[in-house]
Amino acid sequence: MSLSTGKVAAKCARHPWMTIGVWLVILVAAIAASSMLLSSALTTEMKFTSPTESDQGFNLLSDRLRGPERVKEIAVVTSKDATVDDPAFKAQVDLLALDLIALGSDVVEGGTYYYQFRDETLVSKDRHTTILPIVMAGTIADAIDNVDQIHEVAADAAERSGYEIVVTGTASSNAESNQLSESDLQKAELFGIPVAMIILVVVFGTLVAAGLPLILAGFSIIIAIGITALVGQQFEMSFFVVNMITMMGMAVGIDYSLFVVSRYREELLAGRDRYEAIEIAGSTASRAVLFSGMTVILALAGLLIVPMSIFYSLGAGAIFVVAVSVLAALTLLPAVLGLMGEKINSLRVPFIHSYEAGREGGEGGRFWDWITRKVMGRPVISAVLAVSLLLLPALYYFQIETGANGINALPAEFESRRGFEILDREFSFGLVSPVEIVIDGDVNSPAVKDAIARLQEELKGDEVFYGNGQVQTNDSGDLALLSVPVSGSPESDQATGAVKKLRQEYIPRIFADSGADVKITGASAMNLDYFNMTDDYRPIVFIFVLGLSFVLLTVVFHSLVVPLKAILMNLLSVGAAYGLIVLVFQEGIGASLFGFQQVPVIEAWVPIFLFSVLFGLSMDYHVFLLGRIRENYVLTGDNSESVASGLRSTGRIITGAALIMVAVFSGFASGQLVMFQQMGFGLAVSVLLDATIVRSVLVPATMKLLGDWNWYLPRWLQWLPDVHVEGGGGEPRDATVDSSSVSGHTEAGLRRH
Repeated sequence: MSLSTGKVAAKCARHPWMTIGVWLVILVAAIAASSMLLSSALTTEMKFTSPTESDQGFNLLSDRLRGPERVKEIAVVTSKDATVDDPAFKAQVDLLALDLIALGSDVVEGGTYYYQFRDETLVSKDRHTTILPIVMAGTIADAIDNVDQIHEVAADAAERSGYEIVVTGTASSNAESNQLSESDLQKAELFGIPVAMIILVVVFGTLVAAGLPLILAGFSIIIAIGITALVGQQFEMSFFVVNMITMMGMAVGIDYSLFVVSRYREELLAGRDRYEAIEIAGSTASRAVLFSGMTVILALAGLLIVPMSIFYSLGAGAIFVVAVSVLAALTLLPAVLGLMGEKINSLRVPFIHSYEAGREGGEGGRFWDWITRKVMGRPVISAVLAVSLLLLPALYYFQIETGANGINALPAEFESRRGFEILDREFSFGLVSPVEIVIDGDVNSPAVKDAIARLQEELKGDEVFYGNGQVQTNDSGDLALLSVPVSGSPESDQATGAVKKLRQEYIPRIFADSGADVKITGASAMNLDYFNMTDDYRPIVFIFVLGLSFVLLTVVFHSLVVPLKAILMNLLSVGAAYGLIVLVFQEGIGASLFGFQQVPVIEAWVPIFLFSVLFGLSMDYHVFLLGRIRENYVLTGDNSESVASGLRSTGRIITGAALIMVAVFSGFASGQLVMFQQMGFGLAVSVLLDATIVRSVLVPATMKLLGDWNWYLPRWLQWLPDVHVEGGGGEPRDATVDSSSVSGHTEAGLRRH
């Protein structure tokens, strides 16, 4: 079976302006779509795409009681000297309330404060602090857009009064998270792009060759964002999808171009003209890019299984940019190379270029050849040491605690966090996001009324809950809402534990004979459902990704042993990355050294996300390396020499590609958002481990131990198409490149064993 990637590359190279013109039209369309539609395609809300109890309760309230939920903000007023009983304190709070209402009904829908009804729950125990709950107008998106006006009013009041006045709540924390996300993205680009350029210069030795992959990656990122803007009109995407597209686009976009350009230059050095070199690079490196991209996309498809917006957003965004990067490497890059010809080697960097040009037989080739010979000379010891080094950190995965690091994980100087800390200390952050108990039934019946009263009474004596709770009923008398503030932030163990207690203890016992159906919703309930869903879907995603990867790699390498071994090795590197995340973020070992925050939990979405992304990216190196090894094996039938030749010819390029990924991911880890720190660190260390311990030690050691067994495929699977990753670089030993020749080598090796 021969996929004609070489012919596609050759055709694009011979018609470069047509190919480039098509891509430019797509680029312009993507820019237009992004500028007009992207803002409406993104959301800060986390949505479930399958029914959960919290979702059902939320919908009942929206449909039959209050309509769309309004966002609550809280202004916190504190004086070191005055108390709420002082006339001056009252005067300042009255003035602040008037200024907030004066913003208009399109910004502030309503609110309350202590001096209206003398509600003591709005005053701290020492009476030096009071809070003003504010109901924002419109949707959560409207609230995020308008919350800056609330902060401006509060800042003016603080300057006028000399009191500390801060505003916190859902809109404030989301707005500051958005700003931080944009800042982290800029920081990642400022760090990742220059470092990637330096690595490319070292790998290629010329500025022109080094700059080309960066340009191609930029094309892929812009076009993928445009696709997201269009798709987001039908399926709203998390605003983090832009960060994901940029990160993955920089990583795989640069790497895919790196492999193709490297093979093209290698063929030019061998004396081939530009079109012949492009066709061979298309038949080998581009072909490997195609299969590698397919593997990455299949792994990322695991994210689409989880019925939550954060997962399908990140998964879809990553798939878009990987797919565009593959297509660009297969078509746009050959067209550009066709125009450039040998000018790809222009603007040479002294010393570095001469090293790159002699890598096969020079210092670079000898270095990788030396490593391979040493490892394969003692394969058992090498394999045991490599596995031990990966297993040791992987064991800490079993200590992982997943959850969400909410507003308290924002930088300490952020106003929403300062407000949260005061609320949590003096009141309860649950005033912003109370637990909402939705009673669906005849709420005027004695049984339901009695159950509601009993529940209120029992919750008064439970220290997890704060205050008495408020009851609302709809006009038709068939739905009631009991809102009860809880201690802690909505994602804390206290708050989610309160939801568990309601669902498992209070509600079944108190409402058993009431005839009403009770649902628990609110931010804490949604967080609990989110945590439970990630726990439930984690093994499903793992099995899906592993199964599809095994099938694809079996077809690609015409072997059962190679894909099984690749999967086991990738599990080791991913497991080690998990363990290191736990050690650094959860246990705090080395956190300050890296500039990270120590937090109580790992973000619940991170393990599933990392597994899918890391498994796909780790397969990149296996596909490129093993593709070159198999190409040599088909030509020679010598397993040991094929392994050495494969590592010798790809070592420098794959190491450069891995370092680029590490640089890109480290840039994202250098941000202030804890979730990006965990994600970037996990990706960087896994790629680093995979490119060093796995590829340089474990792969050659295990391939030496298994010998010709590496290429074993049972007779009953010989009907599989024999797809060669590096299929166009030369003539095979017996002048045929088909499954029978590979099987012949394998069977001969097995007879020797």
